[in-house]
Amino acid sequence: MLGPLQAWQGDTCLTLGPVQQRVVLSVLALHANRPLRREQLIEAVWGEAAPAYAVNLVHKYISGLRRAFDPVRSAGSPSRLLAWTDIGYRLSLPPGCLDLEVFDREIGRARAARAAGELPEAAQAVHAALQLWRGPAFDGLTSPLLDAERERLAQRRISVLEERIEIDLAMGNDQDLVAELQRLVAEHPMRERLRGSLMTALYRSGRQGEALTAFHAVARYLKEELGVDPSAELQDLYQRILTNDPALAGTAPPVRAVAEPAGADPGPVLPVPAQLPYAIPHFVGRDAELRHLDELIGPDGGDGMVIAAITGTAGVGKTSLAVHWAHRISGGFPDGQLYVDLRGFDPNLSAVEPGEALRGFLDALGVPARRVPATLEQQAALYRSLLAGRRVMVVLDNARDTEQVMPLLPGSAGCLVLVTSRNRLSGLVAAGAVAVPVDLLTADEGRQMLRGRLGPSRVEAEPGAVDDIIAVSARLPLALAIVAARAAAHPRFSLAALAGDLGQARGGLDAFVGENEATDARAVLSWSYHLLGAPAARLFRLLGLHPGPDISVAAAASLAGVAPSEARRLLAALCGAHLLDEVTPGRFGFHDLLRAYAAEQARAPGAAAEREQALVGMFDHYLHTAYAADRLLYPYRAPLEVGEPADGVTTAELADTKRAMAWFVAEHPNLLAAITLASAAGQHSYVYGLAWTMTAFLNYQGHWHDWAATMEAALRAARRLGDLGGQAQAHRLLNLAYLQLGRLDEAGDHARQALRVFAELGDLPGQARIHLNFGRVLERQCHFQQALDQARKALELFRLAGDPPGEADALNWVGWYHSQLGYHEQALEYCHQSLVVHQGSGDWPGRADTWDSLGYAHHHLGHHDEAISCYEQALALWHDLGDRYQVAMTLLRLGDTHRAAGDLLAARDAWLRAMRIFDGFGHPEAATVRSKLDLLTHGPRTDKGHR
Repeated sequence: MLGPLQAWQGDTCLTLGPVQQRVVLSVLALHANRPLRREQLIEAVWGEAAPAYAVNLVHKYISGLRRAFDPVRSAGSPSRLLAWTDIGYRLSLPPGCLDLEVFDREIGRARAARAAGELPEAAQAVHAALQLWRGPAFDGLTSPLLDAERERLAQRRISVLEERIEIDLAMGNDQDLVAELQRLVAEHPMRERLRGSLMTALYRSGRQGEALTAFHAVARYLKEELGVDPSAELQDLYQRILTNDPALAGTAPPVRAVAEPAGADPGPVLPVPAQLPYAIPHFVGRDAELRHLDELIGPDGGDGMVIAAITGTAGVGKTSLAVHWAHRISGGFPDGQLYVDLRGFDPNLSAVEPGEALRGFLDALGVPARRVPATLEQQAALYRSLLAGRRVMVVLDNARDTEQVMPLLPGSAGCLVLVTSRNRLSGLVAAGAVAVPVDLLTADEGRQMLRGRLGPSRVEAEPGAVDDIIAVSARLPLALAIVAARAAAHPRFSLAALAGDLGQARGGLDAFVGENEATDARAVLSWSYHLLGAPAARLFRLLGLHPGPDISVAAAASLAGVAPSEARRLLAALCGAHLLDEVTPGRFGFHDLLRAYAAEQARAPGAAAEREQALVGMFDHYLHTAYAADRLLYPYRAPLEVGEPADGVTTAELADTKRAMAWFVAEHPNLLAAITLASAAGQHSYVYGLAWTMTAFLNYQGHWHDWAATMEAALRAARRLGDLGGQAQAHRLLNLAYLQLGRLDEAGDHARQALRVFAELGDLPGQARIHLNFGRVLERQCHFQQALDQARKALELFRLAGDPPGEADALNWVGWYHSQLGYHEQALEYCHQSLVVHQGSGDWPGRADTWDSLGYAHHHLGHHDEAISCYEQALALWHDLGDRYQVAMTLLRLGDTHRAAGDLLAARDAWLRAMRIFDGFGHPEAATVRSKLDLLTHGPRTDKGHR
């Protein structure tokens, strides 16, 4: 792969067939040991140029590869290496078969040795890694995926070469490096890291003057090419050379190496986000702005980081311009495109905080929720590390101010940042961003826009009316779009009549009152609103009360108190009038100007009763649907009293756990926004109920930051309601949320507060649960004996309370902690007791958990057959319950047992199944499984398991 594609079986070099067949093999190798869907394979090989008969070609090339791999295989018999699975084609390769995999492994070894001060070992490993390269990756082959991978790998190669040089410098090989560095600097003049190494090598070779000249050369080059100065690190190195700093002798150059982020998968298939919104059709004009943007990156895409601040009034088309240009140049950023709407000027929704945006970006970049740091500074540092050395485009839409944007900026060259805002962002421009102001359309651009939407003949037939529409619409793209929609919907209306109606309208949004009426956008919006029928107009203004980014048909029906069929009809009418967008099938959203106007209408004098009734309907929809979904996901949880929904409320129909989970995923942002709105409105029972119902979903999906935030809100609500039981439960759940986040001090504090309130209430089962939670905190701290003491205390309380399910849980935890302490025989006794009690309780999750504990104890006693049997019992129950996370955890441990029993194929199968599930969740255990697969041929390794 690291050169022209070649493959061997033993000492035999295989004939891999024609070019396209080798492209197919290359794509499969990049996805080795993972199924690749046929459509993904076609996209990776041909992209948009895929022929109509691409499926047939794939079959042909797969057959050719199978013959190359196994020429004696009989036709129709399954292929050992290249098989078809239920998902797609899978190329199965043992560890160490790919040069790219060996490259990653050697680099990891080199970095570990360098960090430990073992420079000879680091040098040997990094030299071994670089010697694997025989030319450009996939040399001679081309496809959308391979072209992007070739460029990405080329950047990795030069970064590793820089590391090799720094190691050689640290070992004192200064004079030997000067000639090589001079050649590399000439080939890569923008890489300041190489320049710093050259200056260091020259200085240590007794050539101080040449080292200083090298700095002046790079300073001049950067000033002429980019108009910037050398980095602070390079300037510091120059001063140290100038003053003969003795610390420079015999040390590595001070220019900091850009390391790959800890925990990131070093393999070739990294997350490549493609988050750009759909580009609007009929984009016209903006030629000057587009030229300005093109000049920022130049014809070759540019090497430095570029920040463009696209600013202008609301509705002027900032987002349209940014997205249109972003799509046009996206090919220059093969490592992905990130997008976030920062909601800086939303009248109802709070602006997206930098931390929330960063967490979304980190998720898109493949960082599991558990690995997201706690503080904004740490999150921003991890984000910058992930983007280092990668060409990624970041679009920050609707920014409020410079402070909201700064933490979201990458920290290295190669990235492009597009920011749109109604503010000038003077602070961002002062920090180096290039201002790209967007003005109103010219009259000619307005005509082009109407011509594209209404057709040339209609526009050219009434040029005077067209000019009037453009003038009264203030040449604002949003206003023109609304006018064009009305004209298109009524082709028999003359444009002159429409222009006359528009000119007579009055009103407007306060944010868009200009120097004269021609710049008043409210006239356009009110005109569209007043043309609606009464039911559609009522729904439109009530939608202005909805706090989330989009809304479902059922939620809209509940908001308006109408049947879903009627709501769907009204929503379609609003979409037809361009007052609403169907952003995905069955889900609807506002442009922020339309939302502002709708909210104004909803808050008009005399509408208080309508507002209150609508909000109750909306809160009831979310609460009762979330409660039903939660009961499907976690049926053994103690119920919550939620009462009956108000008249006219529609709840979503959820038949099974799959639909329940899908509903939560779709409504997650809306539920969070509803909690915030209910809290502001003093609706504390809704705050507590919504937070309670989201618990299982947020935990299963790894949204632990959101879980902690919602339970903090629930705790405040319970206090305002004077609900001691609710306070205790909120403390208990906050303990678990902070435990998942690794914030053990806060977890322990909430556990202590929960225990105090449960004791005050005389709630023995509640106290017992907290003792189990204390045990989990102590387990994370490896205090297994103290964790066992807590579990025993919980067992005593559950028995005193006469709570069999709780008693069974506690028995299982007592057994688990015995295993952690090495007392596996005693663990078996307690876990068998747990099973007996569970038999009568109907607590299937508890039984599954206990079977898993039994498997763990048997495994450590060397009872491999018994351990496998117990794990399979647990798996059957977890599958029936639909708990995919627990399925994966049990598969992970089952793989350990198969490996210990010597059945490496079964171990591999279990770990691969677990890895697929963890990858689907974005869970950090995926990295653990990958390391086990990588080390499969290196013998067993002792692991301490945590739950």
